[in-house]
Amino acid sequence: MIQTRTLGRTGPAVSALGLGAMGMSGAYGAADRTESIATVHAALGAGVTLIDTGDFYGMGDNELLLAEALRGRDRDSYELSVKFGMLRGPDGSFNGMDGRPEAVKTFLAYSLTRLGVDHIDIYRPARLDPAVPIEETVGAIKEMIDAGYVRHLGLSEVDAATIRRAHAVHPVADLQIEYSLLSRAVEAEVLPTLRELGIGMTAYGVLSRGLISGHWTADRVAGPGDARAASPRFAGGNVEHNLALVEALRRVAATKGCTVAQLAIAWVAVQEPFIVPLVGARTRERLAEALPALDVTLTADDLAEIEKAVPAGAARGDRYPAAFMSSLGVGN
Repeated sequence: MIQTRTLGRTGPAVSALGLGAMGMSGAYGAADRTESIATVHAALGAGVTLIDTGDFYGMGDNELLLAEALRGRDRDSYELSVKFGMLRGPDGSFNGMDGRPEAVKTFLAYSLTRLGVDHIDIYRPARLDPAVPIEETVGAIKEMIDAGYVRHLGLSEVDAATIRRAHAVHPVADLQIEYSLLSRAVEAEVLPTLRELGIGMTAYGVLSRGLISGHWTADRVAGPGDARAASPRFAGGNVEHNLALVEALRRVAATKGCTVAQLAIAWVAVQEPFIVPLVGARTRERLAEALPALDVTLTADDLAEIEKAVPAGAARGDRYPAAFMSSLGVGN
């Protein structure tokens, strides 16, 4: 069974590896619903307790899928992390954020209904709404915590100053933000702030959307509906450079007797005891590969070799298309 980690000073104890469910609802092209549900079941069976979703994943489809996968389970046997507030059009377009207090409560009501639960364990705005002070958004979540509909406050993709402002209103359990060998901007200010304030981190994108999984190739074409088709790091000219980094990482992984994916996940997990990597496995096969990452021991020498293979800032291309970069609290 998987060891646990506590998300900050005030957050819950969760499995040291979490399951990110976004890819099960079309973010990377068509997904097999039956296999997705089987993957959730396999994760729970292996001891994974933290499951992350967003109310805008698949326009609510992801929450409905999880409701089906979790039906009949003891509600205290798993923790649900839910992001809210991202506005979308019927064509799938992204149209900003809504962090107004009245919107927070509406989004929450819909999520509780779709998921078929009476509370959310960690509730967080998906991005900062530039038109609404973070204190107002957090204040609404605090009301929902006091009312019993939410257990813990989370944040997502915000900078250190915003973390401090939110934490002053109500203790933040964890920040969800991208962190991987290719995305290390959080190390400058965000990680020290989390350490100081006693806030956890759920790290997504630990495999850079499959780019450093060891399974992506330069000639692979992202299929219909796959967001990676618009990702700068997967673009021609960039992907070849980035995959050369993966090959260097593969050589280090070979010396450790593990896969590239396991090494990349282990690297994130070892950075801080309060970090919980989220793995976006859509199949039982990918989940089975990811789980042993927690058993990979990395020495100081190993970390130095990994740093040589993939130095900070070595990735080519932004982690999101240009239109999305402005909504992020930190860059690459």
